[in-house]
Amino acid sequence: MVTLTGKQIYLRALEQKDLDFLYELENDTGIWEVSGTVTPYSKDVLQLYLDSAHRDIYDVKQLRLVICTKEHNTIGLIDVFDFEPNHKRAGIGIVVLDEGLRNKGIGAEAITLLCNYLFQVLGLKQVYANILEGNAPSLHLFKKLGFQEIGVKKDWVRFNDTYKNEVLLQKINN
Repeated sequence: MVTLTGKQIYLRALEQKDLDFLYELENDTGIWEVSGTVTPYSKDVLQLYLDSAHRDIYDVKQLRLVICTKEHNTIGLIDVFDFEPNHKRAGIGIVVLDEGLRNKGIGAEAITLLCNYLFQVLGLKQVYANILEGNAPSLHLFKKLGFQEIGVKKDWVRFNDTYKNEVLLQKINN
């Protein structure tokens, strides 16, 4: 049986009550480099996003789940993007907003729960992640969970007029 509940956290669908959290996260310039964001989001735009968040992954080719503590505190997001049902693959990304909650096993638990769902429920063959070369904690996390580095995209991400390499990691479900 696949569950979206772990020892420390659980994953759930986006809800209307997540507007303020989304607003804080999407407008945090400290994570724009990894999220690819270059402009702030208004609450109106984010509300429109929430209004359509119920759409099926097979329709919109993406899924965003909220990472919550057992005490029901919203602490992060985990995304599925570039969902390709024909090729049975998708990309994943994760962010835990509060830096004090990082490196405590939350990310590993969230990624494990999501991968189990993607492999067992959606029947995916593989998932991948794109991580900036200098992001040692994320690279370590994904590799610890069985993702293998399969390539480096040179000068792939431009942020503040600096180009950075992006590492492509992949996990294949055998």
